[in-house]
Amino acid sequence: MARGTLRIYLGAAPGVGKTYAMLSEAHRRAERGTDVVIGYVEHHRRPRTEVMMRGLEEIPRRECDYRGTAFTEMDLDAILRRAPEIALVDELAHTNVPGSRNAKRWQDVEELLTAGIDVVSNVNIQHLESLGDVVESITGVRQRETVPDEVVRRADQIELVDMSPQALRRRMAHGNIYAPDKVDAALSNYFRPGNLTALRELALLWTADRVDEYLQEYRAEHRISAAWQARERIVVGLTGGPEGRTLIRRAARMAAKGSGSEIMAVHIVRSDGPVSGSAKELAVQRTLVEDLGGSFHHVIGDDVPDALLDFARGTDATQIVLGSSRRKPWQYVFGPGVGSTVARESADIDVHIVTHEQVAKGRGLPSARGAKLGRSRVVAGWLTGVAGPLLLTLLLTQWHPGMGQATDMLVFLALTVAAALTGGLLPALVCAVGGSLLLNYYFTRPTHSFTIAQPENIIAIVIFVMVGIAVASVVDLAARRTQQAARLRAEAEILSHLAGSVLRGESSLDALLERVRETFTMDSVVLLERDDDNPASDAWTCAASVGAVPCVRPEDADVEVAVNDRLSLALLGRVLPAADRRVLSAFAAQAAVVLDRKRLADEAGRARELAEGNRIRTALLAAVSHDLRTPLAGIKASVSSLRSADVAWSPEDEAELLAGIEDGADRLDHLVGNLLDMSRLQTGTVNPLIRELDLDEVVPKALGGVPDDGVTLDIPESLPMVAVDPGLLERSVANVVENAVKYNPPGEPVLVAASALGDRVEVRVADRGPGVPEDAKEQIFEPFQRYGDAPRGTGVGLGLAVARGFAEAMGGTLVAEDTPGGGLTMVLTLRAAAGGEPARPGLPATATT
Repeated sequence: MARGTLRIYLGAAPGVGKTYAMLSEAHRRAERGTDVVIGYVEHHRRPRTEVMMRGLEEIPRRECDYRGTAFTEMDLDAILRRAPEIALVDELAHTNVPGSRNAKRWQDVEELLTAGIDVVSNVNIQHLESLGDVVESITGVRQRETVPDEVVRRADQIELVDMSPQALRRRMAHGNIYAPDKVDAALSNYFRPGNLTALRELALLWTADRVDEYLQEYRAEHRISAAWQARERIVVGLTGGPEGRTLIRRAARMAAKGSGSEIMAVHIVRSDGPVSGSAKELAVQRTLVEDLGGSFHHVIGDDVPDALLDFARGTDATQIVLGSSRRKPWQYVFGPGVGSTVARESADIDVHIVTHEQVAKGRGLPSARGAKLGRSRVVAGWLTGVAGPLLLTLLLTQWHPGMGQATDMLVFLALTVAAALTGGLLPALVCAVGGSLLLNYYFTRPTHSFTIAQPENIIAIVIFVMVGIAVASVVDLAARRTQQAARLRAEAEILSHLAGSVLRGESSLDALLERVRETFTMDSVVLLERDDDNPASDAWTCAASVGAVPCVRPEDADVEVAVNDRLSLALLGRVLPAADRRVLSAFAAQAAVVLDRKRLADEAGRARELAEGNRIRTALLAAVSHDLRTPLAGIKASVSSLRSADVAWSPEDEAELLAGIEDGADRLDHLVGNLLDMSRLQTGTVNPLIRELDLDEVVPKALGGVPDDGVTLDIPESLPMVAVDPGLLERSVANVVENAVKYNPPGEPVLVAASALGDRVEVRVADRGPGVPEDAKEQIFEPFQRYGDAPRGTGVGLGLAVARGFAEAMGGTLVAEDTPGGGLTMVLTLRAAAGGEPARPGLPATATT
């Protein structure tokens, strides 16, 4: 049976119209004769949504009983029996009532898809699991109902339902999303313009990334290498000349015209040395492009235009920015130049030639083509060395006979030097030998024979051959030394950038391997590590990799560099020449350093945690030195007095001493409890046992040590249940209330009230004390902190630290706010139990359309 298809409507926030769009699609499908049913759609009493549900078959919901309350859920079995072509399933991230077959609704959808039923569903961007922390930092609300990103990414179709924040707020104000009594709270809380704008950007960017993944997969499947202008990617070709800054700024202005554009600056380094440019200028240009939000890349390539175009096509670039040539007009006789070649061969990539102040002023450095004996130069040298003597002999015998033997030898010597300068040693040797034979046959008496009548002519011909060979050897040696120097310069430039990355603190191993892949134009690069427990084993693990399909063993690589006995750098793509391996070895050594540095940083982090734990323990000992002695001293004095036979204590005195002993014991018990709790928090040994319960089962117990008239309790019976650890919650509330009572004016009760907001339940403890300045509200939650002039006997300053630690261990928060009219309010936020009653003030965190 073929698997069903999944279509998801993705929105930035509740109310943008996901359910409405889903129902509209269902009506379109039904009109075409498709069998469509409503598996589960929640209309939230929105009139327009209710109207759209009419005319569509709806599968009756399954009723569930949980803790004496009736709930309704999607009837998965009924849908499977009905077996429609398409099922509409609302709220993909919804958590099912405990006792259901699956914990999450997306798991129900997976069963429908497996049964061959197509599903149309929806989800808000804040419910994606990977974005939980981001959404919480934006809205202050932690999403409890989430769906794994991979479930959404696997959808066959993802359609974004978009709406501007202003339009969504107008829809909210008109009562089209929530009931009128919930509008004000929602607009001032979750539906603030800033929140909605940030969520909208998240939805747009996530969808854009998914579209880009679809595009790359399609191009890979169909082996499409041509650039598709789906997103502007601008490649800037840099030579290291002063015009580079102009090109980078021009590319930045082009990128600013379209959102999401990327700038990639590229410097091509030939394997025999750079074309031209200054390392200092390149460093300045690198800083400039990174400041403008772009990236800088080094690529090795013998043919600059081909290397530049290969890089552009490999990154799916849409535009290339190059500067007008700095060559002088006469230099164009040697070729059309890089800009003209790139423009001619770029195909569907736009090429922009930008003018600048350095046009036609010369490169300032000699071309790399003059620093080595290239193929064209060698061919020219052989033509000069082989054909040159024949043509010169024809010229001298036919048009200029009788010039004299000395002149003839000088002319042939000049031709030999020209062959040496052009083609090197071997063409010059051929020219010298051939020229000497021709001189002997045509210009040395007796002519037209290889005999020499005068001995001095033999010496002259020998000297001619020796001078030709000497000149050719010098020219060849100079060319080779120039080539070696250029090669070393190229290596030095790459290594200087590698050293610069170390000085800049670039410690990302993936970034370093990506630089290796780009520099040597490889398909993939992987750093393999042998098992430390068995160095002789052939088992390798991947420490880091970049590129597609990295190799898993060093012997499978095209290029492999052993870093040490346990690390190996393996590259796939092409075989590198031996000269390139020197630079690659430096990269490999740096990769090992970065890996070790990362592990040392991890160990340093763990060491800091241990040091922090030791600091806490030291502080604990220092803090309790007085606070333990004070109640102990009081208890000791009271007990000694009671046991003394010299004094006859009255019943009232005995009762007072016993009360002092009891009070000291209580203080000791509270102090030791807080110390133990703080120690557990610092060592990470707090493991909450979460269960669902009502607040009125725990909060009254936490007030046991507070006078009856010291607290006013307000916990509505209609509050949803909370998911907490009862013991931790009791200690948290007790510490917070104790702190409030301590600073509250005498005779003024502390207010402990609870309320619900979305999937949260808040416990607010408000006092009328002196309050806390805004800049000290976080400081009071640090261990061993007492605010103001609190006496030492009131504790070691751990109560609020322990309360916050326990709250966070249960997935909640504890923050301080100002009490209206003066004082401090502690807000303890807890998670509402899954499947509990909906919160009355509004559901901005969980409601969907």
